[in-house]
Amino acid sequence: MAGNLSNPTFTFNLKIAKLDIHPKAIYPVFMAGALIYVFSLVCNGIILGLIITQRSLHKPMFYILFSLPLTDLIGITVGLPRVLVDILTETNDVYYPTCVLQAFLLHMYACSIPFLLAAMSVDRYIAICKPLRYNSIMTPCKICGIISLAWGLDFVLILVLFSLQSRMVKCKSFITNVYCDNASLLLLSCGGDLTVNNVYGLFITAFIQISSILIQLFSYTQILITCIKQTHADSKVKALNTCIAQIATFSLFEIVSTVATLSYRIPSISSNAQRICGLMIYTVLPTVNPVIYGMKTKDIRIALLLVLKKYKVSPEKKRFAVKNGK
Repeated sequence: MAGNLSNPTFTFNLKIAKLDIHPKAIYPVFMAGALIYVFSLVCNGIILGLIITQRSLHKPMFYILFSLPLTDLIGITVGLPRVLVDILTETNDVYYPTCVLQAFLLHMYACSIPFLLAAMSVDRYIAICKPLRYNSIMTPCKICGIISLAWGLDFVLILVLFSLQSRMVKCKSFITNVYCDNASLLLLSCGGDLTVNNVYGLFITAFIQISSILIQLFSYTQILITCIKQTHADSKVKALNTCIAQIATFSLFEIVSTVATLSYRIPSISSNAQRICGLMIYTVLPTVNPVIYGMKTKDIRIALLLVLKKYKVSPEKKRFAVKNGK
């Protein structure tokens, strides 16, 4: 890679594009972004904390679900704070190695969501369609294997993507987006043949989308068929409710990613609007996903209410004990 960075016009100290924000709107935009980040941090942190501490959530479904708020925290932490700092300080400097790291982690985040949702759909399929065999199929070893496969496949695909990008000779010093991504890093090259990069980029996009959609389509179709065959209305509702959060999260991901992708394909859309649409993947999803799971997953709601009730009762007991002690 060192040889590919030896061009005398290339420097590790790069410039990065900025959002076009009116000077009077800088502080309101910064505060809004900071609130979004803190909200996402708290909500995802609560779900992670509940899964770790509450024994009622120590189930295969939640072991797999654990990866979703974790990756949401990675996505928003890697993507949003540096944009907010650039807005506030009105600087646009970025160091090349940290730029590559940010791009790598952001791509891993975006590609991990479809894999994780596919893994969760398989878990729901087995739980609803093969309930008597669920515990024998979803053993701790197999759960670790599913999670490892999702993350491992994600890592390998993105590693190859960035390996292809790193072979290009660099001679430019401007990142055209407000955050670093593979496309912006490729534009630093001196105009070599990018055919392999483009073909591989299209391949992994198609592979991730098609494989994830097919797995989820199969799982939820089988679940729907099973629910239709159920004679008890309560069983149907219970089975479908366990899938609502996953389906809502997947739908949100597809809508946001489609809007972001299309914004770059429509010439009439301003570059500022395109950059904001691109940021939606790393801000909207990590902010809304924990709300969806908090509201639509009964076990998480119950666990949270129990913790809040315990927290509320404990101080009252302490005050009562102190009062009696006096």
